[in-house]
Amino acid sequence: QVQLLESGGGLVAAGDSRRLTCEVSGRTYSYYFFGWFRQAPGKEREFVSVIKWRSGIPTYGDSVQGRFIVYKDDNNTKLWLQMDSLTPEDTGVYYCAVSLKWSVVPSDYTYWGQGTQVTVFS
Repeated sequence: QVQLLESGGGLVAAGDSRRLTCEVSGRTYSYYFFGWFRQAPGKEREFVSVIKWRSGIPTYGDSVQGRFIVYKDDNNTKLWLQMDSLTPEDTGVYYCAVSLKWSVVPSDYTYWGQGTQVTVFS
């Protein structure tokens, strides 16, 4: 069982940056994959990034590539999503999640946090 707790959301001006944190607890394994997803009102959950716990090598969705960076601490207890050059289109609830395989599909993820709201205003 893995517990995930996101934090760091809030109201952000367009062009500004924000860093989200996902605190990880419970039993984790180096072969896990940790993903970030977001969901805007009335839209489907969208892939943001995925990182392999062992290697720390990330992959990003097209809409955030070059603006967002995901990284983790050496103790494998925290995952961060650094978001730069934010636009109103980045508004949504941001979730971290765990999968046993590399995937951009939400249904492949077993454990989810409760999410943190990010609202970007222009």
